[in-house]
Amino acid sequence: MFFVLSKTLGFLLLPTNFLIGVGFVGAILMFTRFASLGRKLVIAAVLLLVICGLSPLGNLLLYPLEQRFPPWDSSRGAPDGIIVLGASIEADLSAAHAIPVVRSSPDRLIAAAALARRYPKARVVFSGGSANLISNDAREADFAGVIFESLGIDKSRLIMERASRNTQENAEFSKALLAPKEGERWLLVTSAFHMPRSVGLFRKAGFAVEPYPVDWRVGARSDAFNFTNIAIDGLGRTDLGVREWMGLIAYRATGKIDELLPGPK
Repeated sequence: MFFVLSKTLGFLLLPTNFLIGVGFVGAILMFTRFASLGRKLVIAAVLLLVICGLSPLGNLLLYPLEQRFPPWDSSRGAPDGIIVLGASIEADLSAAHAIPVVRSSPDRLIAAAALARRYPKARVVFSGGSANLISNDAREADFAGVIFESLGIDKSRLIMERASRNTQENAEFSKALLAPKEGERWLLVTSAFHMPRSVGLFRKAGFAVEPYPVDWRVGARSDAFNFTNIAIDGLGRTDLGVREWMGLIAYRATGKIDELLPGPK
């Protein structure tokens, strides 16, 4: 039920989708006896879309998430394994074209491959199935191995976890698959804005990981206050930030994480 709600209610509440819906309802009402309300809804939707698309709102939502964890400290030595979370590979498109199609967050795959080459004894785990509410048998993990091998990572080092649909299942299924031993060190590679929620869920699953954030969307603190000159970029960052904060709030409210904004220990 939690997964279904996250894919339906969560989709509808994303700012871009919600405001387009408000504007659409307003446009319909303009042809009824509620024309005045309809005009107000259309005007409000347009103004809020402008704010979401061109103002610093998206940057301000993402910046505290991205800065929550510092860069990984390599001075402690080589890790035993590297876990990279999915959401980079478009599984359905990959299946349709019989070749891996990467459409977002490629840094996750690139950084994991670079780490694997740097630490040749570390195991490499890709955790990602299908996040679609209605899905076929195409899974991200089915195509991730091809990418890693093309980047010089031997197949014998790769472990593909293809059943998980969200970050909670990434954590739970990875732990069940790997059965990490006391004293082992596992790096967790995911987008910087996604790291707080990911670490919180791995901690809740009893899997100690060391954050390796990548794929930043905002630069220095001063950049968080920059306006955007391409509306689609600003809308994308605003949607991303709102979705991540909604996820943190929902997971905390349901007891799936122990802190609203997990941070370093």
